[in-house]
Amino acid sequence: MVNATLPATRRTYWHDSRSPRYSLTFALPLLVLYEAMAAALAGPSNGVRNGADVLLKSVFERTLGANGQPVFGALLVGTMLFFIVRDRRRSAAPLKGGTFLAMLLESTALAAAFGTVVGLLTAQVVQSVGMAPGGVGLAIGGALDSLGFPTALMVSLGAGLYEELLFRVILVSALLWGAKKIFGWGPAASGIFATIVGALLFSAFHYVGAYGDRLEVSSFVFRAIAGVAFSALYIVRGFGITAWTHALYDVMLLVTRG
Repeated sequence: MVNATLPATRRTYWHDSRSPRYSLTFALPLLVLYEAMAAALAGPSNGVRNGADVLLKSVFERTLGANGQPVFGALLVGTMLFFIVRDRRRSAAPLKGGTFLAMLLESTALAAAFGTVVGLLTAQVVQSVGMAPGGVGLAIGGALDSLGFPTALMVSLGAGLYEELLFRVILVSALLWGAKKIFGWGPAASGIFATIVGALLFSAFHYVGAYGDRLEVSSFVFRAIAGVAFSALYIVRGFGITAWTHALYDVMLLVTRG
C-alpha cells in the first residue's frame, strides 16, 4: 500500500524504483560491468572472481560441466529480462532516465551512510560484551589486500550483485519459505528467523576459502549486522538499489583503504 501522505512524485518514485522494470534494469549494468572486468582480467595467473559468483556457478558446473557457466548466465539474464518485459507490458508509462539517476544517487547516499551506521551498531554490540571495537569497518578486506586494485574492484562489484542474489534473493527467501512450511510459523516469526540466520551465514561466508578473511569477532559482528541491514533494504527498496548500495559501499571501502 502506497503512503498517501507522500507527495505524488515521491510516491511514484518509491513505487517505480522497486518495480522489476526499473529495479532489474538498474541491476543489469552492474552485472555487465562485473562480468566484463572478470573476463578482461582472467588469465593463467588471475582466475579470481567473487565467491558468491563461484558458488552459484559451481552448482551448474557440477551438473553440466563446461556448459554450466554459460547456462547459468543465460538463465540469470533470461530471468531478469522476463520479469522486466512482463512488468513493462503491465505499465503503459515509458521508462524515465531521471528515475534511474535518482536510484543511483540514492544508492550512493545509502552506501556512504552504510559503513557509519553499521559500524556504530557493531561498536555498541562489541562493547556490550566487554571487547574493544577497534577499526570495525576498515578491518574488513583481508586477503583482498594482496590483489591488485583492478581485481579487488571487480570482486567488490561482484559482491553487490552475486552476494545479494545468493544471500537475499535465494537464501532468505528459502529460509522464509521453510520456516512457514516446515515449522508452521507466521510471517513475522518466519521473517525474523530468515533474516537472522541469513545474516549469520552471510557473515560466515566471508571467512571461507583461499581469499577468506581472518576470523575476528568485530568483523563477524559487523557483517552479521550488515546482513540484517541489507535484508531490510532488499525488502523495502528492492534488488537493484540493494545490489548497487552493496557494490558502491565495497568500492568506497576499497578506495579509502588505498
